[in-house]
Amino acid sequence: MKSFVTPILVVAALIFACTNLLAQNKKILVDVGHGQRFYSDPADNISTQLVPTDRLNYMTGELAKNGAAHHASIGYLKKTISTDALAKGDLLFIHSPSAKYSPDECKAIEQFVKKGGSLFIVMEEDYWGTLAQVNLNDIVTPFGITFKSDNPNKASGGHSNPGVITKTKYSIPMHGARLVEGGKPFAYSNASDENPFGVYAEITGGGKIVAMGEGMVSLYMTRWQGVDNYQCAEFMEDTIGWLLK
Repeated sequence: MKSFVTPILVVAALIFACTNLLAQNKKILVDVGHGQRFYSDPADNISTQLVPTDRLNYMTGELAKNGAAHHASIGYLKKTISTDALAKGDLLFIHSPSAKYSPDECKAIEQFVKKGGSLFIVMEEDYWGTLAQVNLNDIVTPFGITFKSDNPNKASGGHSNPGVITKTKYSIPMHGARLVEGGKPFAYSNASDENPFGVYAEITGGGKIVAMGEGMVSLYMTRWQGVDNYQCAEFMEDTIGWLLK
């Protein structure tokens, strides 16, 4: 009997180990190949007045922590976005680019989402780039989402409502943002819930999208204009967790 049980235990241990390994093999692909305003690969040692080295290391470190909490590592896309490149990831992270995406890139991203991939995408207010300069609507409109004009609510401070994306109501930074239309709203200015700057969508085929018209929460800016306890990491951990689920 002992000799019969032992092989079963070995097989069970192998299955568990393989399952655990696969669970930890998720990948967040951060696009840094389209003139991103804030994000770059720390390994490239790009330090600017806007994002000095210590700030970049902090942001990417926080993103890596949020990913690790959901068994995902971080990779960086520095060239043209292609179907082959996206096949290596589970979540595409696009934050405040300044250059346009080619029709082929937009199509590759569309197919990635339709086949079950997830997308976190940020288009800040016009101060950082206009819709004429950055064609992110070519990426999101196939899924019923549109980045619109600047949010009329200019007061500082925002929040997420508890629900599908975030587990609770988080206090998140906002100071000027872009309206986002379509999808299901979940992030708003504290001044009003009438003009959302964060929406989500679940796509037939399993894909998921979170589109934000304000980028400070995903820059992990816990302090802004007298507030020093914005819940950026908590918001991002819930959001990434939903996207990777």
